[in-house]
Amino acid sequence: MTASQIPDSASVSSVPVSAALSSVLFAGQLGTVHARWRSLFSSAPFRFQEGLTHRERIRLSYDRLRIVNGAVAAPQALAADPVELTALHEWAGAVDPGMATIISIHYNLFHGSLADHETAGRDLGEYVRGDRIGTFLCTEVAHGNDAAQMETTATYDPAAREFVLNTPHTAAAKFMPNTGPDGGAKGAVVAARLIVEGADHGVFLFLVPLSDSDGSPLQGVGVRPLPQTTSSPVDHCATTFDNVRLPFDALLQGDHGRLTPDGKFTSALGSSRRRFLESIGRVTMGKLCMTAHGLGVMRHALDVAMRYAHTRHTSGMTKGQRVPLIAHRGHHMPLLDAVATTYAATLLQRSVVRQWDRAGGEEREAYERLTAITKAWITWQSRAVMSECRERCGAQGLIQANGIALQLASIEGTITAEGDNTVIMQKAGGEMLLGGVQLKPESEITAEDRELTDPQFLQDLLADIERISHTRAKARLRKRAASPLARWNSAVTPAVALAGAHVHRLAAESLLTAAAQAPSGLPADLLRALHALFALRRIAAHSGDLLARGRMTAVQVESLPDAVEEVLGFLEPHALTLTEAFGVSEEILETHPMLSA
Repeated sequence: MTASQIPDSASVSSVPVSAALSSVLFAGQLGTVHARWRSLFSSAPFRFQEGLTHRERIRLSYDRLRIVNGAVAAPQALAADPVELTALHEWAGAVDPGMATIISIHYNLFHGSLADHETAGRDLGEYVRGDRIGTFLCTEVAHGNDAAQMETTATYDPAAREFVLNTPHTAAAKFMPNTGPDGGAKGAVVAARLIVEGADHGVFLFLVPLSDSDGSPLQGVGVRPLPQTTSSPVDHCATTFDNVRLPFDALLQGDHGRLTPDGKFTSALGSSRRRFLESIGRVTMGKLCMTAHGLGVMRHALDVAMRYAHTRHTSGMTKGQRVPLIAHRGHHMPLLDAVATTYAATLLQRSVVRQWDRAGGEEREAYERLTAITKAWITWQSRAVMSECRERCGAQGLIQANGIALQLASIEGTITAEGDNTVIMQKAGGEMLLGGVQLKPESEITAEDRELTDPQFLQDLLADIERISHTRAKARLRKRAASPLARWNSAVTPAVALAGAHVHRLAAESLLTAAAQAPSGLPADLLRALHALFALRRIAAHSGDLLARGRMTAVQVESLPDAVEEVLGFLEPHALTLTEAFGVSEEILETHPMLSA
């Protein structure tokens, strides 16, 4: 973006520009799919309540879940609609992270798992009405990312046509599900090893009632509250089973595994690991939900921080002068970097949800990997953006009622939930080294013939960064090592860098595509400038590699700081317009003390 390309913003109203940007960010659905959740969570029952204890916040979250349930006509239909389900998550977390967590578990993991398996004639009325809350019990004390090795068993008794659910030892206790007494009656889909006549057929899901209307555990169910976490206020517990009897229809069946009443087991999948992954398939959708949660809270925090930067005044450069915080480059630069990242992350999420919604067959594995690395990257970016917003707001950012601090803490949970981010990226990086990525070919145009103002040049450089990481990881993987673990340890760092470079390029690509589709004039110019800022920051961090391989010239490397400075200068007058496009409800913003004082 050069000075000659900067339009005259004085003649352009920020309202239509903001609306145009909102249409791009929300794929034209801010007034439709997103509207109902935006409106619901802006209403009085979801206002922040000061001074509550940890237990009181948990109880409030369950009360709010039941209000949400009143707005959901069919929970399993919601679970089957990725666009609607993720939209719900984008607005829930900003008002109550604990509620957002139990909403995700109840609708996606619980109802979604039931929807993904054969119905077996079960009566789920109490779960649909919200009389009984659904939860999901998979990971164990000793088995997290290696959940396929879990030890909880469900042994079939053919004479009684029942399963016996059992926790063999304390290390097999289900770890951190929301099974506490708050919220009333609960039930769960529980992951356990299916044992039939001594044969272990792998991990399947079972529908299990857990507690009565008072929240007291049913016979054979043990619930031990865990110490309070710093993340979302949720009733995390360790849960065990002591020979709990379950009816035959408790087993969630499908093509991946079926059992007849007389004990005959069949499966279309020969691998017990594949049967396990099929059973817990909702975890992939859960990654999209965690990503949506991260997007919602980061946009909210950034809108709050940007408004505060325009209303809070401080010293200028001359005696007696007072200017808004936003006037200082040191203040608006990190916020504008955050805006660029947030736009790129939001548009990437829209693309991934669309792809996941229509994925099938052999594409499924590739889209699962894309969903996983998108979750890892966006939730990490959410933490970074929100940390910056908290700091830009000073002491005000520490006050929970201002809508940043409590939500920032919740992001730690999303980073761990549905797969630890670091493990996700390591797994994805390894798969990409084995052919799970299609690299962009190297541009045939020489660096000397290109300019940093050319968006396609920036995209090509991002592709170069991806290719460099792939080459480096491959080279290390081929080296002789003392053991397979030693070889992988040598390659894992560039492999993770490969996964990161891939998702970063796709995020930038989503932003550039949106700029091409936006209304011409200022909306498109702003999106192109955000793309430039987002890409230039990444390129600057890898300029040494790019220079060494002739993908950039020394002059271009030296010009990077000035290129960033020019883009920042263009974006700064429009900073508030950019965050107004997030569509955060004025009813919520007015409740934040730092904005209403």
